[in-house]
Amino acid sequence: MYSAQKKEYEEEFKRKLPEPKGYKLLIAIPKVEDKTESGVYMPDNLTKLEQTASIVGLVVEAGPDAYMDQDKFPNGPYCKKGDFVVFRSYSGTRFTVQKEEFRLINDDTVEAVVDDPRGFARI
Repeated sequence: MYSAQKKEYEEEFKRKLPEPKGYKLLIAIPKVEDKTESGVYMPDNLTKLEQTASIVGLVVEAGPDAYMDQDKFPNGPYCKKGDFVVFRSYSGTRFTVQKEEFRLINDDTVEAVVDDPRGFARI
């Protein structure tokens, strides 16, 4: 029974995600750990600030016009669905779906693709 409920929850969650339009990318923002590498717990307000200023996310979906401008992207797309990307802090439109943070960013906001998002921090 539990697995059926989990699957239903996941399907409902996916239906609630917005479909990016134009040249936008839908990015999922990883949760910020509430404890530093040295074991110190961060206050809630600092954790929220770090989440807001996040610079790494997972590409969930791309709008139909993303990376289609051959003049702007002569070598093709910077990233694809499933890639972890680095982008400018505070960029895009921030929102939550069932307490998970997402952003809609422009395709040209992506600055790098990374294999593992852990350990990245803004300076």
